[in-house]
Amino acid sequence: MNEDAEAVARAELMMHLRSRNAAGRAVLAAIETIPRALFLPAGHKSLAYQDRAVPIDCGQTISQPTVVAMMTEALELEPHHRVLEIGTGSGYQTAVLCRLARHVVSLERFKLLSQLAQERLSVLSITNATLAVADGRHGWPEEGPFDRILITAATPAIPAALTKQMTPGAIIVAPLGEPDGEQSLVKAQLVDGALEGEALADVRFVPLVPGVANAL
Repeated sequence: MNEDAEAVARAELMMHLRSRNAAGRAVLAAIETIPRALFLPAGHKSLAYQDRAVPIDCGQTISQPTVVAMMTEALELEPHHRVLEIGTGSGYQTAVLCRLARHVVSLERFKLLSQLAQERLSVLSITNATLAVADGRHGWPEEGPFDRILITAATPAIPAALTKQMTPGAIIVAPLGEPDGEQSLVKAQLVDGALEGEALADVRFVPLVPGVANAL
């Protein structure tokens, strides 16, 4: 895809997201600054600006732009927020979060994905992210607590360790449910030490797998 074709495709995607009311102005403006093609393997770059999930390395996927927009909007991000992302994947969602928050800590179980994501963020001169290879279920207490947490993999329930790393009033967004079917995208806020949540949409995500991958 040449530069002119990519520019047209990006503009068409943004028009689509606006027509779907996928998110508010700030989130859509952040998404507009991120070239999604940068985050896709060479064989799939032609799909970069379609509203669909796309395979990436290590058997994972990059979420469709509508879902990225919806999840980011649900976090209600402010410029002073510190965010924990569970599941770096391609780094695309990480990049969007970095446009809206003060700092993002993103955890990934695959070393290769974390390395590639860091390279892509560097290309975009994004410096307010800390990427690490870790079991996301345990969070990252050394840099917590966090104002917002985003889980980008399906989990039956929100891991207790993550709740302990939330500031009072913090918001967590996660796809809850079994990995072999649809999950419910849930937004929950920590109020008086307990999570109060609501379901936003039906989604499909790869599972949140325990541990760090032995290879890659």
